[in-house]
Amino acid sequence: MRKLLALLALSILFGCASVADAGRLAEVEIVSRASGRKLETWRHGGRLYVAGTPGERYALRLVNRSGGRLLTVLSVDGVNAVSGETAATRQSGYVLGPWQSAEIRGWRKSLDDVAAFYFTALPDAYAARTGRPDNVGVIGVAVFREYVEPRPEPMPYGALSKQAPAAPRAAEAAASDAVGEAKSKREAERLGTGHGERLNDPTRYTDFRRAGEAPAEVLTIHYDSRENLMARGIIPRAPRHSHPQPFPGGFVPDPGHF
Repeated sequence: MRKLLALLALSILFGCASVADAGRLAEVEIVSRASGRKLETWRHGGRLYVAGTPGERYALRLVNRSGGRLLTVLSVDGVNAVSGETAATRQSGYVLGPWQSAEIRGWRKSLDDVAAFYFTALPDAYAARTGRPDNVGVIGVAVFREYVEPRPEPMPYGALSKQAPAAPRAAEAAASDAVGEAKSKREAERLGTGHGERLNDPTRYTDFRRAGEAPAEVLTIHYDSRENLMARGIIPRAPRHSHPQPFPGGFVPDPGHF
């Protein structure tokens, strides 16, 4: 059993019709701190993408969809957002209570504050500034259920108890997803996450015992600038005309039908 962080933020009630990435147990989405709105997403090649704007402060909204506690190990650009280590699923994370939702606004600096997340050019990204630029542009959440002590079943009169053999340890899930995208682009064009101003964001330690060695599910969101996502065909380009067209339509509609 390890000491992990319990989220103290108040639960957030919201009625979004869709979320960025949702599993059976948890959801994660990227929200703009300026507007509070979820950033638009696109699906392409089996992946989910979000377009970020350089300088924009953002938060990660985590939602527990289950009736039990969950541990969420959060990776931003391949870096653990709590410990600053190169991310692995067996590391520290945040514990969400049943049905709880909360926003993670930055890199955890202490039990009292975080350094704000913001979109920025690759050279200014925290991962790049700490010598780890290879996984810039992806956010991942490894979700673990909590171990629950099984309730003993009543034994018939005169029966003998026999200890069951220990269950085999689950294999460690693949911790990283290949992010080798757009190799022809200049590194400076990619978008990453910066290490911004300090924000007051208190939390505390709590005990949590994982139900298994491997995550119950892993949620993933890729992100880049809108220009890069359009250049790669992830965001479709709206049709454009180089000059006004004299015959763009058919018959004459009433003015109120436009």
